[in-house]
Amino acid sequence: MGLDRFTERLARVPTGPGVYLMRDKNNLILYVGKASNLRNRLRSYFVPNHHEDLKTRVLVSEIEEFEFIVTESEQEALILECNLIKEYQPQFNSRLKDDKSYPFIKIDNSEDFPQVYITRNVQKDNAQYFGPYASAGSVRKTLSLLKKLFPYRSCTKTITGTDDRACLDFHINRCIGPCIGAADKNQYKDIIDQVVLFLEGSTNQIVGSLKDKMNQSAENLEFEKAAAIRDQLKSIEKVHEGQKVLTLRPENLDVIACSQWSDDAWIEIFFIRQGKLIGRDSYLMEVGQYDDIQGVQNAFLQQFYEVAPYIPPTVLIQIPVGDEG
Repeated sequence: MGLDRFTERLARVPTGPGVYLMRDKNNLILYVGKASNLRNRLRSYFVPNHHEDLKTRVLVSEIEEFEFIVTESEQEALILECNLIKEYQPQFNSRLKDDKSYPFIKIDNSEDFPQVYITRNVQKDNAQYFGPYASAGSVRKTLSLLKKLFPYRSCTKTITGTDDRACLDFHINRCIGPCIGAADKNQYKDIIDQVVLFLEGSTNQIVGSLKDKMNQSAENLEFEKAAAIRDQLKSIEKVHEGQKVLTLRPENLDVIACSQWSDDAWIEIFFIRQGKLIGRDSYLMEVGQYDDIQGVQNAFLQQFYEVAPYIPPTVLIQIPVGDEG
């Protein structure tokens, strides 16, 4: 199918950002894409002998109709494209398999005594979100480690500081007991700040702060408190020592590797914070028809970082991004 059939319509397509949908003779959506310039992007599909890759040649041969949606910005186009791919699951788009809302760790800073918990609903609020994690199992494992290292509360009760008795966590040094007034808001905030630093990979900063507090407690003859901090330090340093040093500079980056076979692709993403490997996750991608490994990687980058609350300054990828979508 050449340019002639759509010449008049293409001339009326706006030159701003937006999303386009390609349909076949049965009106089924074949492909969803985004563009910073809709007219130029759509024109490029119908230029004779313009496409080298098999996927685009086959796609163009099946296009019977196209439509587009104008957006206010490229960011809005990106979000809309992701949502439409999830809704229609076009055969020429790659997408995360078993696509769902992935779990995050949430810390709600609007609370006087914030909780640390799992959520699948990222909102634009004052909370801090860490993730996404590949599964509920991986996020629960992280929460279990956090609870061993930092004595924040795991209860959901309203904290008044007037409870008669504390729970078991307080007696085994897994909570500092704000419910009975053993800790105030500022003391509890210090604990939450440490949790945030740990999730960000800034363990050196935590260790330095805790050492200062331990020494100060010892000088004040608060030996029981100093001993508790010492034990916490040992646990954190043990985790810290187990983290591999991957860069000589204390930088933040993600490293992404892809492997494709048949109709599926496997994505590994490694999270490096402050030069240390702090975690990794694996994702299964459903490969779009005639898509290659570059298209799979680009689709993952788009879908993963569209929901990620934090994007590091550097993302190392296996294949150059190219001019996809």
